[in-house]
Amino acid sequence: MMTDPIADMLARIRNATMARHERVRIPASRVKQTIADVLKSEGYVAEVSVEDVEDAPQPVLTLVLKYGRDRLPAIEGIRRVSRPGRRIYVRAQDIPKVRSGLGIAVLSTSRGIMSDRQARKAGVGGELLCEIW
Repeated sequence: MMTDPIADMLARIRNATMARHERVRIPASRVKQTIADVLKSEGYVAEVSVEDVEDAPQPVLTLVLKYGRDRLPAIEGIRRVSRPGRRIYVRAQDIPKVRSGLGIAVLSTSRGIMSDRQARKAGVGGELLCEIW
């Protein structure tokens, strides 16, 4: 059993971008799929899909990674902030700007998982899951 599936997802994405893989496959869950949808809407991932694999115990989330000129990844860095051992909660006015607004923070709010820009606009705070730049 995995203690932190979100950290595992972020580590797989980080490793895939460093190895310049085209896609990364992750065991799917609703939370991971929502985080992947936020990454897609913010332009860090090209495509998100969920597939049922016959020999796997659960569906698989497939992310198609984006690269720019000279094969530079769209995701330069990714970091887990709130962990099972230490939860980090922020109010709407205290949501941090990642890399002076060049990156995003992903929050779990009472209105669902959303980016820092969406949370500021909605005026809600929540658990600061991760930062991507």
